[in-house]
Amino acid sequence: MEVNVSKLSREDLFSLEKYSEVRPGFRAEVMQHKRNRVLPVGPNVTLHFEDRKTMQYQIQEMLRAEKIFDAAGIQEELDAYNPLIPDGSNWKATMMVEFPEIDERKVALGQLIGIEKRTYVQVEGHDRVYAIADEDLERDTEEKTSAVHFLRFELTGDMAAAVKGGAAVAVGVDHDHYTHRVDPVPQPTRDSLAEDLAALN
Repeated sequence: MEVNVSKLSREDLFSLEKYSEVRPGFRAEVMQHKRNRVLPVGPNVTLHFEDRKTMQYQIQEMLRAEKIFDAAGIQEELDAYNPLIPDGSNWKATMMVEFPEIDERKVALGQLIGIEKRTYVQVEGHDRVYAIADEDLERDTEEKTSAVHFLRFELTGDMAAAVKGGAAVAVGVDHDHYTHRVDPVPQPTRDSLAEDLAALN
C-alpha cells in the first residue's frame, strides 16, 4: 500500500458547519487512529507521531476553536501544520516533555536543554537517527527548554526498506539528565510508522 504523503489543501477540509455535524464521528475515528501513534519514552517524554489524518484533525479543531472561515485564515493554518506531515522518507513527531508539578517542571526544563536533539530512532541493523528539531523556530533558551518540540527523523532508503520489510524499530533519548529507550517499539506503533514511509521504487 502506498502512503498518501500529499499535503492538505482547503479542498480536504470540512466547512465549519459541516465539521460541526461530523465532528463526533471524525473525532472518535482520529482518537482510535492516534492510539498506535503515541509513544511514551520513559516517564516524562511522549512522542506523538503525526500524519495526514492527525494534522487534518488539528487544523479542523483550530478552525473550529477560532471560528476561522476566511480563505487567508484557513491557508495560515494549512501553512502551519502541513510541515508536520511525513514526506515518505521520514517520521515527524510532536515531543511533549511532561512534569505534573510546577516546581519540578521548572527545574527539569532547566536541566533538559537540548533534549530534543538527543532524541533518536534506530532501525534494527542500522545506526541511530537523531532528530532534526524545531525547524520553524528555536524553542530553547539559555535558561530552559520548551515543553513542546517538533521533530523530524530522516531515514535513508535502506532504513525505510528495512522497516517496510518488517525490521524492528527502537526510540530513545540519551540526554545527560534523561536516558530512556523503547526497544523494540510495540508492533502496532511500528506498523503505523511503516505506513508513513512511501512505497519503494
